[in-house]
Amino acid sequence: MTEPLLRAEGLGKVFLPPGGLPFVQRPAGLRAVDGVDLEVARAETLAVVGESGCGKSTLGRLLLRLIVPSEGRVWFEGRDLGALSPRDLRQMRQHAQMVFQDPFGSLSPRRTVAQIVAEPLEVFGIARGRRALRDRVATLLERVGLPAAAMDRHPRSFSGGQRQRIGIARAIAAGPSFLVADEPVSALDVSVQAQIVNLLQDLQAEGRFSCLFIAHDLAVVRHIADRVAVMYLGRIVEIGGKHAVYGAPQHPYTQALLSAVPRPDPDAPRRRIVLEGDVPSPNRMPTGCAFHTRCPLAQPVCSRERPALREVATGQQAACHFAAPNPVPVKV
Repeated sequence: MTEPLLRAEGLGKVFLPPGGLPFVQRPAGLRAVDGVDLEVARAETLAVVGESGCGKSTLGRLLLRLIVPSEGRVWFEGRDLGALSPRDLRQMRQHAQMVFQDPFGSLSPRRTVAQIVAEPLEVFGIARGRRALRDRVATLLERVGLPAAAMDRHPRSFSGGQRQRIGIARAIAAGPSFLVADEPVSALDVSVQAQIVNLLQDLQAEGRFSCLFIAHDLAVVRHIADRVAVMYLGRIVEIGGKHAVYGAPQHPYTQALLSAVPRPDPDAPRRRIVLEGDVPSPNRMPTGCAFHTRCPLAQPVCSRERPALREVATGQQAACHFAAPNPVPVKV
């Protein structure tokens, strides 16, 4: 079996509130990611989907070691990121990059496009000298669909979609083998979203890098993902190939999300699943299954026992007591 490019085991992150007076009890922390096991194969796109606040972006940053996990470990190309020295971790950055959600806030307004895109080339010693840097930047801009003449302008001169292309050019400049795209199209017009998704697909086919694509729009994910992981309150509740997850979702939360995806034919028969109640606070996680407070299938066992993420079909896992095969017998 081929070793995955990236593997996470028991990954968790708790954000603690600022410390107060020594004699005042500090409130419990916010658990953003809770015991995530994950693998990303070489040259594949794994999409992570879920509602806002479910921990998707935190997970992406943990995998890149942009923030330190509270628990668990991450291996990248066979190396434990937690055991790397600051120097080795810096070298790892050449092979693992990120495209940020906000194309406006992720680019310095004081720097030209050439300076922004050339930064990783200079940091990792890929190109030296003004002429070599400008030639490399021109090539990168053309790869993402921008003219080379754009390099001497500032980000304020570009539209949102063009700025995201600049961010992508910066992310691929060092030739990474792993890219985290953190909701790269959520801040863009619908007409531009498809262009950026198609661009990422073309670049991935060309560069053969793996991609963790974070999104909340399942319609977008369907076009780019090889596999899909569904998150709820910091936990992965279902993961599998996109055809399996979209065609036969096993977790009630996945079923509810998919029932809300718009379809080309509005008259086609469908059953809309409307979830009751609000998402619980990560500060006060429910016992047992985190989804049981909103689940239409919930039974007493759901509030008592946390379901493990288990295989329910070939290559498809779900964390639900009642997912096939071998569901827990219903007890009223």
